[in-house]
Amino acid sequence: MNTKESLVSDLKSESILITGGSGFLGRRVVQLLSDHGFNIEIFNGQSGKIGHAYVNRSLVFDLTSEFSVKKVFEKLNPSMVIHMAAAVGGIGANQNTPAEFFYKNAMMGMLCQEYARRVGVRKFVAIGTVCSYPKHTSTPFNESDIWNGYPEETNAAYGIAKKTLLVQSQAYRQQYGFNGIHLLPANLYGPQDNFDELTSHVIPAIIKKVYEAKLNKSSEILIWGDGTPTREFLYVDDAAEGILLAASRYNGESPLNLGSGIEISIGDLTKKICGLMDYNGNITFDTSKPNGQMKRRLDISKAALLLGFQATTEIDVGLKNTINWFVNSRSIPKDI
Repeated sequence: MNTKESLVSDLKSESILITGGSGFLGRRVVQLLSDHGFNIEIFNGQSGKIGHAYVNRSLVFDLTSEFSVKKVFEKLNPSMVIHMAAAVGGIGANQNTPAEFFYKNAMMGMLCQEYARRVGVRKFVAIGTVCSYPKHTSTPFNESDIWNGYPEETNAAYGIAKKTLLVQSQAYRQQYGFNGIHLLPANLYGPQDNFDELTSHVIPAIIKKVYEAKLNKSSEILIWGDGTPTREFLYVDDAAEGILLAASRYNGESPLNLGSGIEISIGDLTKKICGLMDYNGNITFDTSKPNGQMKRRLDISKAALLLGFQATTEIDVGLKNTINWFVNSRSIPKDI
């Protein structure tokens, strides 16, 4: 029995509530469960059944509302929760709406964990963020580094809101015996990512800039920062597998990193995307814009040891898949 079949088999006795299941990462988790025989239903206020995954959509149930959260948990009474609902964005979005990012992420997570506890959920899987790590952490970031300083300022509100959920799960474990786990994925990317210029992360932002430069026959693209910061990227399908492995196999109180273990500078990433998209224009770095945290790479040894998790999608393959999806999703001709 292969890894994916085994992990879904382990979960078949669960009634799983998936928050954020219609989002970028959530869709992949839902699809992976569906591909291996799970019954997927949009939560409609009925009681849950084992072998089912119930997807919450924010347009139906607002998870920042205690009334809505109470209704979801009391009606469904799930045995497991995979909490992926989040307000997310790149550096610009974090700078423009830090209060919104803090409030929404903290409220959704705290309410969902509290009502999971109240109805006796067996396991709560919270998806945190690499942004929770301190600004000056040495690479690779080990899980034990999580409290060794303040996060990078441009995304501190988001990172701290997510880290609050780790504190909550550990406090609930201590007082109530609540089995909450906290996962820290690297920067995610892949097809169906958010390409909105105001809220997107770095990979979709660069892809869109290059695409529009080709379309408009522009000889230059402008990239935030000086190009020297480094990032680790995790393909969304690999992240989904890591999450389900953790849901099946990890029960520890400490956070758990999920990553590829490969670091690349923003400058080199931009050149790589330009090459894959056959763009020969100039790359200009706008040093009036923030770099963000200078280095990010996770220590992924714990997930490899405890879960047998290893990301398998090479960045060139993942970027090609992402670029192809974006180009094919445009209504204008592809051969620009």
